[in-house]
Amino acid sequence: MNSILVSALRPWPLGLLSAVWLSAASLHSVAADPTVPPSVDALVGQVIAANPELKAYQAELDASREEARIAGRWSHPTVGVEAGKTRSYNLDKSLAGEGAVWAASIQQTIEWPGRLSLRKAIANRDVDLATLGLDRFRQALGGRARELALALAGATEKARVAREVADRFRALREVLVQRDPAGITPQLEIRILEATELGLRRRAGDRELDAGAQRVELNLLLARASDASLDLGWQAPRFAALPTNMDLLASALTNNLELRSRLTDVAQQGYRVALAKNERWPAFTVGPGYSYADGSNLDRTLTFGVQVPLPLWKNASSNVAAAEARRQQAEALLAAARREVERQVVIAAQRFSARSDELNRWRDDSVIAFREAAELADRHYRLGAVPATTYVELQKQYLDAVEALLDTRRDALVAALELEQLTGVPLVQPNPPTGGAQP
Repeated sequence: MNSILVSALRPWPLGLLSAVWLSAASLHSVAADPTVPPSVDALVGQVIAANPELKAYQAELDASREEARIAGRWSHPTVGVEAGKTRSYNLDKSLAGEGAVWAASIQQTIEWPGRLSLRKAIANRDVDLATLGLDRFRQALGGRARELALALAGATEKARVAREVADRFRALREVLVQRDPAGITPQLEIRILEATELGLRRRAGDRELDAGAQRVELNLLLARASDASLDLGWQAPRFAALPTNMDLLASALTNNLELRSRLTDVAQQGYRVALAKNERWPAFTVGPGYSYADGSNLDRTLTFGVQVPLPLWKNASSNVAAAEARRQQAEALLAAARREVERQVVIAAQRFSARSDELNRWRDDSVIAFREAAELADRHYRLGAVPATTYVELQKQYLDAVEALLDTRRDALVAALELEQLTGVPLVQPNPPTGGAQP
């Protein structure tokens, strides 16, 4: 298992390190010009730098390092001093003499060979676990910030389009009312426009509530006031090509932080078993002593002592059995984690592939074409060349198309971020450092 651990405890994948570096670079460029809204990459860097919960993981890592620093040291020697008074009597119980008596000793606990190195190895595995915990949280934090940024931009855009269409219905309804329509058909068309407008207003309000909730969570991740304003230089996410499932699974076995934590735990439990076997024989204490007695005679005594706890076999077999059971439990959890990671990788890859295929079927000007068609229908409906059903359907389809595109982008991003966390393969590519427009 130690050889497996050595291969598992590798640095972060190059793609993740480069992503963090690009986020930091974007953050620096934005900080140089405060008038430019931060990009999504810069926002991720800000979240990682400012999130208060990250400090708890860093403190845990610092504590583990300090404990590992002293784990392999010998225990400090102990010094003992005793003082008192002595009286000496003859056989007839007459006083022969009296005086001071004192004794001093220094003792050192001696461990069995290999015990200190095992304790040092266990402490080092604690450092590895704390490091992996920090990396996992930082990775999940960056992914959550990126997902929230896209969700915020998408909800804002959905609300804008819904209000745009609702305003179009309202303006048209006001025009029709001013014409003083006669007959049942114009009156029914007015009611259709009014009912559709009310539904769209409710739809826009729901999207604004979604955007508000995502803005609050982003502000909290940034350690800012929950109601603070947040503007983003938004751009559509860019994705790399999806590797094969075999390549993804191979990368997951090497880079997945959950599996690496499980491997580290298995190795640590192996060290604990070895330590429990080593501790079947207790440590012993040795050291010299010196005593002085000034009674009827002047006595000087130099000694060398050895202390051993009894019984020698106290709880030895039970401790070994418990450590071995925990090692077997860690191996079982590792096997279960591997199966779970494999399941998650395959499902996330399927979802990302499906959403990517959907995005590829969208033309670059699809949303623009729907918007122009909606505007064209509005103009011709005012002229009486387009029936009310066609007009209403086009407006709704324009809104549905925008929402479908944004939802597909978000689903693809969520799947890509999940694959990145599972495998370490970078799929979300940084955007160019230019302000992007909404879709």
